[in-house]
Amino acid sequence: MRRILYALLVLGPLVVVLDRLGVGDVTLFIAAAAALIPLAWLIGEATEHAAHHTGAGIGGFLNATFGNAPELIIALFAVNQGLTEVVRGSLTGSVVGNLLLVLGFSLLFGGRGRIDRESSLTSLALVAAAALLFLVPAIPSWDGEPDRRSLAVVSLPVSIVLLVLYGVVTWLALRRHRKMHIADEPSEMEAWSFQLALGVLGAATVVTAFVAEILVHSLQEFGEQVGLSDFFLATVVVAIVGNAAEHGGAVVVAYRGRIKLAAEIALASSAQVAVFLIPAVALLAWAIEPLALSFRPIELAAVGGSVVFATLLLLDGNSSRVRGIALIMAYVGVAAAFLLAGDR
Repeated sequence: MRRILYALLVLGPLVVVLDRLGVGDVTLFIAAAAALIPLAWLIGEATEHAAHHTGAGIGGFLNATFGNAPELIIALFAVNQGLTEVVRGSLTGSVVGNLLLVLGFSLLFGGRGRIDRESSLTSLALVAAAALLFLVPAIPSWDGEPDRRSLAVVSLPVSIVLLVLYGVVTWLALRRHRKMHIADEPSEMEAWSFQLALGVLGAATVVTAFVAEILVHSLQEFGEQVGLSDFFLATVVVAIVGNAAEHGGAVVVAYRGRIKLAAEIALASSAQVAVFLIPAVALLAWAIEPLALSFRPIELAAVGGSVVFATLLLLDGNSSRVRGIALIMAYVGVAAAFLLAGDR
């Protein structure tokens, strides 16, 4: 299986070549989606090797950082195209996807085990805090033009507060993990050097970014072919594509029995999107076009509900396949709500 996945890595450069040759958008979409599978696996593989040197907590942070890089590129690309609803939808969809879908598959493949309760609840608290702060620019946007400049201005202090919060909490969390140097999930595999693991992570992330951008480029044509709204494509399809690294990384390490690292990947990525990626996109967007964090009620309800549900399931610090299935089914329900909501 590993040899097959290594061979499939050629799909990444192939998609870039097909894009340059002007292949149809529907074909590009399918090819790009397929190319992300081995790339996601490679990011998960490199993260696990890095975690041998850092522990599960910092390993999860590394995966979240590298895994979310394509999402940042996708978001800025969409801002440049004026697709503000796609930007906001893909980011909130990413938070929900990590909390329900990625975490759900992690628990499903990992089975029974213990997770880092303190770290998990910290990540969930960060997402909850972000959801509350998003109400500041979101509520006024529910009446009138959601992309008006005044809301983009209001989004600035919200973004700065979230970035400061992320910096403080991340610094404290990394100090804690460095002291603990979690090593209670043994693995028989021979670890790569830390430098090699980081190099592979970086290279895989760069290729993933190119492939993800091509996929987003072909999304609108694909959506017209299958009759899906831009909002659904953003919150579900683009979010899943952007989270391909987290899906692959979490499932790979969970299947190998490292459920603590798998949970760290899902939860750290969700928190990083909520309190780092979203405000970072809002600030960087000013270099292109001001972006208001005017999320729709259904988006914030989905984020808040996901936080509450995940917290209830993880409160005792245990994991199980049943809890994983429950999270996945909850995501199916949220995705159905996004489908019914349509474009505003």
